[in-house]
Amino acid sequence: MNVFLAELTKIRTVRSTAWCLAAAVAVAGVVAALIGRSFRGWREDPGSAGQPDADPLFASFYGLTLAQLALVVFAILVMGSEYSTGTIRLSLAATPHRGAFFAGKLLAVTAVLAVVSLLAVLVAFAAGQWGLGPDSVGWGAPGVPRAIAGSWLYLVLVPLLALGLTALLRGPARAMGALLPLLLLGSQGAGNIPAIRGWAQYLPDQAGTFIMHLAGPPEDPVFARDYGPWTGTAILAAWTAAALGAGYLTLRRKDAV
Repeated sequence: MNVFLAELTKIRTVRSTAWCLAAAVAVAGVVAALIGRSFRGWREDPGSAGQPDADPLFASFYGLTLAQLALVVFAILVMGSEYSTGTIRLSLAATPHRGAFFAGKLLAVTAVLAVVSLLAVLVAFAAGQWGLGPDSVGWGAPGVPRAIAGSWLYLVLVPLLALGLTALLRGPARAMGALLPLLLLGSQGAGNIPAIRGWAQYLPDQAGTFIMHLAGPPEDPVFARDYGPWTGTAILAAWTAAALGAGYLTLRRKDAV
C-alpha cells in the first residue's frame, strides 16, 4: 500500500503527466463534437451513414484513437522518467523488492487510467451525440453500452501496454519510437494492405478498436475480422499482459541504469 501511495504522489506532483491526462479528455470531447457536427443529417443522406452498413458510433469514438496517444505518453512518462532522470536508483533503493515496486506503479497507473479513461469515453460519447443532434443514437441503443465498456477497456489497456514496453526498453524515447508510429500509422496502414491484412488484424490497436463500432461494410478492413468485439478486446489484453510480463522480467533481471 505504501508503494502504491508513493506512486500516486509521483503522478500527482509531476506537471507533464497531469497535462497528458487533461489533453486526453479534451481531445476526445472536441474531436467527437466536431465529427458529430459534420455527420449531422446523415439519416437523410442516402450516400453516407444512413445506409444499413453505417456506423453511428464513429462520430463519438473516433476521437478516442487520438486521445489514446496522450494516455500512452502519460504511461511512458510515468515509467520512462525513472530511467531518463536516473531516479530509478532511488526508487529501487527505497523499495528493494522489485516485484512490489512494479506492482505498486502498475496499480497506481491503472487506477488513474481507469478514472480518466471513463471520463474521456463518457465525454466523447456525449459530445459526439450532441454534435449529431436529432441523428444521435442515444445511450441505450443496441450495442452502445457494449461499445462504451469496450472503449473504456481499450483506453486502459493500451497505455498499460506502453508502460510494460517502456520497462522492457528502459527508456521513454525508445518506447515512444516503437509505439507512436504503430498507433498513428503502422497498424492502420497495414490493415489496408490485402497481403498482410490477415495478421495485421491481430495487432493491439486493430483488435482493441473493433468493439468501438456497431456496423460497417464487410469489405472494410475495420469490420472484416476473424473474431468478435470481445475477442478483440481479449487479444489486446493478451498483448498488454505480455508487455507487462516482459517489462517486469527486465526490471527484475537487469541493474538500474
